[in-house]
Amino acid sequence: MGTWNSRGLRGSLLEELINHSNEVYRTQGLALVQKIPTPITPVEMSKNHRCITLAYFEKQSTVDYIGVVQGIPVCFDAKECASDTFPLANIHEHQLAFMRAFEQQRGISFLLISFTVREEHYLLPYEELGCYAARMAAGGRKSFTYAEMNRQFRIRETAAVPLHYLEALDQYLQMREDRERNEL
Repeated sequence: MGTWNSRGLRGSLLEELINHSNEVYRTQGLALVQKIPTPITPVEMSKNHRCITLAYFEKQSTVDYIGVVQGIPVCFDAKECASDTFPLANIHEHQLAFMRAFEQQRGISFLLISFTVREEHYLLPYEELGCYAARMAAGGRKSFTYAEMNRQFRIRETAAVPLHYLEALDQYLQMREDRERNEL
């Protein structure tokens, strides 16, 4: 079982960028997306500083963020990758299951991935993530690579919005709409 101090603050800079971007989106009326806290049970408290020093996770979390963008329900998880290869072991089966169920309810699920070594961020739609997971389940690669990322879904950083993922989300929704129109 994981503990509060077992993984440090990995991903905290990425989450800060996302949280700030979400606040900008909220104030501009573009989206309402919130961080989902992971429920913890404190085990040890610092009496001097009145803070939790050791805790354990009560249950498995689903995704990091959930909300609505212009009437479209969205959920996503934020992940960092220090190399050009992202291990699928960093995404737990219960997270994939939640994202799949969210999509079945007509929501949009995705990952926001930061390739820290390249200082680049991407939106990875669930449909692509699901393909990578299926490839692994069939005995294939247990990872996906930077080279496999769809460059259309690269996330820009702007002065106003540090991680402007709504542009990449819009690109994905447009691509999906075009594909559905062509299938008719």
